[in-house]
Order: sequence, then C-alpha cells, then structure tokens
Amino acid sequence: MSQTPADVPVVVVTGANGFVGATTCAALVERGARVRAVVRRAGTAPAGTEEHVGEFSDAGFAASVVDGATALVTTVHPMGSDRETQHRVGVEGTTTIARAARDAGVRRLVHVSTAGVYDRSPDTGDVDEGSALVGEDGGDYGITKRDTDASLARVDAITRVLVRPPAILGPGETSVWNTLRPAAVRDEPAARRTAPDKTFAWVHVADLAVFLADVATGRVAEADDPERGPVAGECTAVNLAAEPARTRDYHETVTTAVGVEPEWVEEPSWTGRIVADRARAWGWTPAVDLGQALRELADGLR
Repeated sequence: MSQTPADVPVVVVTGANGFVGATTCAALVERGARVRAVVRRAGTAPAGTEEHVGEFSDAGFAASVVDGATALVTTVHPMGSDRETQHRVGVEGTTTIARAARDAGVRRLVHVSTAGVYDRSPDTGDVDEGSALVGEDGGDYGITKRDTDASLARVDAITRVLVRPPAILGPGETSVWNTLRPAAVRDEPAARRTAPDKTFAWVHVADLAVFLADVATGRVAEADDPERGPVAGECTAVNLAAEPARTRDYHETVTTAVGVEPEWVEEPSWTGRIVADRARAWGWTPAVDLGQALRELADGLR
C-alpha cells in the first residue's frame, strides 16, 4: 500500500459500484477521503477511487484491502436472493471483513443495515433504535439483515455504526424503489394493489450517502452517549428517515408515470413512523424533500 498523509481518511467501501455504494464513494471523495472501492468486476469502480477487485468474504482479500484503512463502509446484501445466499453474503461475508478491519486496527465500521429489521406490525406505533426487531416470521431479508446486525455487534474493539434506512429513493439501475418496484407495478397487476394509508418511510440515497460519509470520515465525533454520537468501541444503531409519507404518495406517482391504475385495498397496515431523532442529533439534516424525490422518480419513469 502506498503512503497516505495521516490526516487523510482512508475508507474501504464494499459494493462500491452499487446503488448506495457508488453514491457513498462520491460523497467520500468530495470530503477528501482516499477511497478503496471493493468490486467484483474490473473496470467498475466509481471515478476518483482505487479499484480493488475481489470477494470481501475471502479472509485473505479482506485483510489486504483494509490494511492501513481508517474506516470501512459495508453496503452489500443480496436482497431478493434465497435465504442461504443472503446469510452467506450478508451475515458471514460482512462479518469476515468486519473482523479483518478490527484486527487491522481500523477505527470505524459503518454498516448499511435497514429499518426492515424492526417489527412493523399493524399495531406497532413509532419505531426508534430501541424498538423490537422482527421475529422468525420477518421474511428472509429482514431476518438476515437482523442477524447481520447481531453478528457485527459481537465484533468487539472497533466502533461500529449500524445505519438503518427505510425505502431508499433515488435514480439507479438497481434502485428497488425508483426502478425495480415501478417495473413490477407496470407489468404485474398484483403490484398495483396496496393500502393507501400505510406508512411509506423513505430517505433519498444522496442524503443517506452524506450521512455514511460523515460518519466514516469522523465528521460525526464519537461520544459516550449514543444520542450524541457513535459510542467509541461499541455498536450503535441509528435510524435514517426523511419526512413522513404514505403509500398513496409513492404509489400514485408510480402508477401515473407508468400509465396504469392503482388498486386501493383496506387491510391492517403499519401507520407509525421511523424515528430519526438520533441521526438529527448527530448533525444530519436531509436535503431532499418528498416533493423533489417524487418528481425525480416520475421524471425517470416517463
């Protein structure tokens, strides 16, 4: 590894060419960080980063890529894959590189978790970082993300931050909510059916990336209280959510843009909110409001 000035953050990003990873790399570069972009295919790393091709689940590769780094940002989870694959990549793979980072003396691990780890049954109210997590009926994604968080909590002696966003809006070929879900709404009648007053908790990918970059580069200082910052050497969860919205807001935007009619149903639904007071206390303020996010979504679909 080449020498880097002591005051320049060196941040490793897994899934660097993905939806969240690429945007996070750009935010890190803007902050003057040296970014090691972990990708699986040569030539796919974002501009301004150092490309490292390999599998972060391989202990040898993981050890080499985190050597001399100051922070690690993990963004990879194979959502939509079978449960065995999600466990192997999400739980086992992420834990492998987390342990490598700990052993290499990396100061911070910032993991992109999900608000999907929380129980959001119809009778559940607002959800904060201390709320109940999903049980074994929580679906493959929620369960494996929950188990990844639990596994990272056991990797001691490194400051760990579990960032829990809900639906992530923003343009991208692999964006679930801007690309994949709208395609399903266009092509599958069942995907047009939803309860209009159900909570649609969301955050824009640009605002998520800013927060990840600020935590990874130390702009968010450590504290002895999780309400003021990441607790040094401990594992701190933090929710990230923008202004409140309902499924009707998102669904009407998508169905109008793709030229189909929505089908509203009455069914028990969660109507609480993801409480993001902790993130705001750490200095985070989302820049993208709901109107802008939905206009961006509609423009991209037309």
